[in-house]
Amino acid sequence: QVQLVESGGGLVQPGGSLRLSCAASGIIFSIRAMAWYRQAPGKQRELVAIIFSGGSANYADTVKGRFTISRDNAKNTVYLQMNSLKFEDTAAYYCNADVWTYGSGSPTNYWGQGTQVTVSS
Repeated sequence: QVQLVESGGGLVQPGGSLRLSCAASGIIFSIRAMAWYRQAPGKQRELVAIIFSGGSANYADTVKGRFTISRDNAKNTVYLQMNSLKFEDTAAYYCNADVWTYGSGSPTNYWGQGTQVTVSS
């Protein structure tokens, strides 16, 4: 079984910064893609950023230039550095990963439990 545990959420003023972390644990062979999604009240969950094992990354247009996704493959951890935060960034942020476990023939997709980010003055 694989678990994704997020940390780093909280309350921040507009223009401020936060850094989210998500650590994957379990019997992990490799992780292909790791991503951050977010879901605001009354809205659908949306992709914020995704990073692949080779380091390439893609971002939602709404966060380009403000957020940076990175990963430490040795630690099976993905980070999301969020700068210049706006009110509209308020949401629950979820970590997601495609994980190969030992003996599996295909990756399994896992979700973290979510961490709340609130941007408020």
